[in-house]
Amino acid sequence: MQANKFKTARTDVQSLLQQAQDMFAEAASATGKKADDLRAGAQDLLEQALNTAQDAQAAVVETGRQIVTSTDDYVQSNPWRAIAIGTGIGLLVGLAVGRSADRY
Repeated sequence: MQANKFKTARTDVQSLLQQAQDMFAEAASATGKKADDLRAGAQDLLEQALNTAQDAQAAVVETGRQIVTSTDDYVQSNPWRAIAIGTGIGLLVGLAVGRSADRY
């Protein structure tokens, strides 16, 4: 669910930036009030893109905090299990690195 939300935010930001680029390109060839209106519209699109990116960043930070909190709670309530899991992962990574070093 979070992955879809982040993909949507990324797509929205890319779309807004492309629209702003197009408006700035059109404003470069226009003159007078039309150029000013195009620049203002492009500036609004850039602000929308910035807000969307900031919202996505806030969601990522909040999700990270939740993961850290739940991991900390798990480790605090199951210290020996956490040590065993960490040791097992370390052993597997060590074996994988050792085998890849032997190939070269």
